[in-house]
Amino acid sequence: MGTTRLVAGIATVLLALGAAACGSDDDEGGQAQPAADDGAQIEGKIAVLLPDSKSSARWETADRRFFEEAFKAAGLSEDDYLINNAEGDPATQRTQAEQAVTEGAKVILLVNLDAGSGAAIIDAAKSQGVTMIDYDRLTVGGDADYYVSGDATEAGRLQARGLIDDLEGKSGAQLAILDGAPTDSFATDLKKGYMEVLESEGQNIDIAAQQAVPNWDSQKALTIYEQMLQAAEDPLDATLAANDTIANATISARKARKLDMIPTSGLDATAEALQHILAGEQSFTVYFSIKDQATKAAELAVQVAGGEEPTGITTEVDNGKGKVPTILLEPQTIRKDNIADTVIADEFASWEDVCVGDYEQYCPKDR
Repeated sequence: MGTTRLVAGIATVLLALGAAACGSDDDEGGQAQPAADDGAQIEGKIAVLLPDSKSSARWETADRRFFEEAFKAAGLSEDDYLINNAEGDPATQRTQAEQAVTEGAKVILLVNLDAGSGAAIIDAAKSQGVTMIDYDRLTVGGDADYYVSGDATEAGRLQARGLIDDLEGKSGAQLAILDGAPTDSFATDLKKGYMEVLESEGQNIDIAAQQAVPNWDSQKALTIYEQMLQAAEDPLDATLAANDTIANATISARKARKLDMIPTSGLDATAEALQHILAGEQSFTVYFSIKDQATKAAELAVQVAGGEEPTGITTEVDNGKGKVPTILLEPQTIRKDNIADTVIADEFASWEDVCVGDYEQYCPKDR
C-alpha cells in the first residue's frame, strides 16, 4: 500500500511539472489558475510583521484578517505571504524579520515596536534587497521605502474636538489625558493633534493630569488613572484616552470606585469600545477603516513585489531621515448613531461581537 501511494505521488508531481513546463493555462477543470494567470505575478514573498495583541485587539482580529483577504483577492496563495506577530518583543520581531528574508521575502510591511528596533530591522532587511513598508507606525529615523497609515494628527484633533463638544457649556472642566506609548510615533502625532486643538479651542478646559502609558498597556493605564483619581483636587469631568484599550482601563477604574461615567475618547473602534459607547460609558471613539488601510497596504506590497510602479501615494511624510512616499487615510468619529453605517458596514466588527452579555440590551432591536 505504501509503495502504491509513493508511485502515485511521484506520478502526480511529474504530471504537474510537465504541465508547468508546457505553459498550460488550464487546471484539471479547464479553469485558469488564479496565481498564475488571473492573479498578481510577484517576486519572492510578502511578509507582514504585526507588533502584539495587547496594545489593541485590532492587530489579530482585523489587520491580520484584512491582509489575508487582500492578498487572496490579488490572486496570491498562502505560500506567497506570511503574517507574524511579535507579541510585544522587539527581539522576536527582529528574528521574524530575519526568518522572513531567509524564506524569500522581498517586501516586508512592518509595524514597529519602537523606533530603534524598527530602524535596525529596516536596515538589515534593506541590505538584503528587501523593500520596506512602514505600516500604521512610522519608524522615526528609519529608512522605510513607503508608509501606509491613518492620519494620526487629524485623529488627535477629532479626539479633542469630540470632548470639547461633550463639555460645551461647562467652565473650568477638569480633563485627564492618558497619552499613548512614548516610543510610538503614531502616539506622538496623535498627541500633536489633540494638544493643538485643546490649546486653540479648549479655553474652558483645564488639564488636571497628563501622563503617557508605556506600550499602550491596559494594566499600566489602569494604575496611572487610579493615581490620577486619587490625586485630583476636583472631580474629573472628562478623559482623553489615546486609544480604546486605555479608555477601557479608565472606565474600569471608575466602575470600581462607583463613580459616574464621564465623556471619554478612544481610538480603534474595538468591540469593547462599541459596547461602552452603546451603554453610555464612553462617548466616542475615532476610527480609520482598517479594512481600507490593510487593503491599500497589501496592494502596494503586491505592486512593489511585482515590479510595478506603485499607485495610490497621497503625500510624503518626514521620518527624520527623509521624505517617505505615503498613503494616509482620513479618520472619523464614531458615536452611537453611526456605528452601523461605519464600523459594522466595514465588517470591522459585527453586532454578534458587540451585543453579548449585559451589553445586548443596548443594541438595536432591528440589527
